[in-house]
Amino acid sequence: MARRPQNAALLALHPPKYPPLETIPDNRVYVSRDRAANFVKDFVRFAHGKVVSDDQHADAGEIGRPGQEYRRIRIASLFGNMQVLVTDGHLPYPFGHEVTGYQVRDLAATLEKAKAAGAKIVSAPYTLKDRTTTILEFPGGYIAEVHSLAAH
Repeated sequence: MARRPQNAALLALHPPKYPPLETIPDNRVYVSRDRAANFVKDFVRFAHGKVVSDDQHADAGEIGRPGQEYRRIRIASLFGNMQVLVTDGHLPYPFGHEVTGYQVRDLAATLEKAKAAGAKIVSAPYTLKDRTTTILEFPGGYIAEVHSLAAH
């Protein structure tokens, strides 16, 4: 009979307790113009979600193409938040390599902590109407978008 490690036994008796997440991460999905409508319709139906915004003229600086526009669709569902980025597929690195976005309270403080932990800023902070966003690459190659909402 295999013996459980002492740590596993302790965890079974005293499972860790984590505080609830302050914000829900965004899944980031890049789709082509000709697939966007079907993707959104099918995902919303599957996930029992709803489209919370559909900006046909979003600032493409958010995806590394300042001075241009693109379509950004935001969906909320029981599976979490999703940001659908509708593009022609021509994206500068690192855009399209990140699949998750994280909202933080203080972007500047978060960037300092991330850099101290070895993360690199691979896309400089970019300010939009409702948020400031940046892309980080963490040790090991994980790439993620990080943003904070604009103060109102």
